[in-house]
Amino acid sequence: MSTETDDGHDDHHHHLPAVEDWPHGFGEASWWPFVTALGGAGIYLGVALWIIADLTHPLAGPAVLAGSVGLFLIGIYGWLYHAFIVKFWTRDTSEHGHSSLRWGMIAFLGSELATFGALFGYYFYFRAGAEWGLPETTPELVNSLILANTAFLIASSFTLHWAHVALRGGDRTNFLRGMALTLLLGIVFLGGQALEYFEFIGNYGFTWTEGVYASAFFGLTGLHGLHVMLGIVFLGIVFIRGLYGQYSPERHLSVSTASMYWHFVDIVWVFLVVVLYIGAGQA
Repeated sequence: MSTETDDGHDDHHHHLPAVEDWPHGFGEASWWPFVTALGGAGIYLGVALWIIADLTHPLAGPAVLAGSVGLFLIGIYGWLYHAFIVKFWTRDTSEHGHSSLRWGMIAFLGSELATFGALFGYYFYFRAGAEWGLPETTPELVNSLILANTAFLIASSFTLHWAHVALRGGDRTNFLRGMALTLLLGIVFLGGQALEYFEFIGNYGFTWTEGVYASAFFGLTGLHGLHVMLGIVFLGIVFIRGLYGQYSPERHLSVSTASMYWHFVDIVWVFLVVVLYIGAGQA
């Protein structure tokens, strides 16, 4: 089935992939979210195979993990490109269309909440055991680096909100400034987390094999770091599109959905700090 844009050009001949929904002929149905979810599930499978490498082929885990990451990124690309980019100026801008995509993001965040909830459940279950204790290699967790990093991420939510408010008020300049500052703060946060890992592993010998707490620490903070990376990709797409003037006070749905995701990631981090850093040594 062929569709035409406002200038009469056929979408089928667009030079980029994922121009329209896939598979063809299913109307608004799409398999891109399914591909993304399949890749995400494969990441967990790859990690599990890596952990039990002694029982399987040593390359099975890394191979499955690498393939799943690739599949996840392909799914994300197709999903975002179809939903937010190729038909931006011609798609339905009714309240029904906005509501459908907004609820789609809420459903996605619900699955993310379930993922983090399962990992926190694992952490609290083992913490309640009689043999709970921090390993001897555990460094000082609440330090200036983690406090600064937390401040940067919290500040990024405020700069993103400022940018969104500016856009809805027709202030394109401050919208772009706020988006650029948000991206910068997110990148600085990832740099701080990488520095923290380097110090913990290199200076203290604190690794994910040091017990239940260490595995939970690196598992949860690492998963959160991946979500921050994904959020930076989302916001980067929004920023680039903003530079091309593709947003207006009436057209900003993808800014709203990207903001929802970023605020969710920030809230999860605050909970991580309270549980894994401040509350780690509490009885």
